[in-house]
Amino acid sequence: MLRLAFGIILIIAGLVWILQGFDVVFAPESFMTGNRSWVFWGGAAVASGAAMIWWQRRSA
Repeated sequence: MLRLAFGIILIIAGLVWILQGFDVVFAPESFMTGNRSWVFWGGAAVASGAAMIWWQRRSA
């Protein structure tokens, strides 16, 4: 259950990082805004979160 919750949190955080990296207007302003490296890190977070959810569902 903990992997599922952490996976969901990772996906949400990763999506926010991707939006900030692409400098989307409605994304929160921060030091990450407009920095394209956060698109990569956000994608990695989304992929990790999806893998955690898959792992949780597979082992249950």
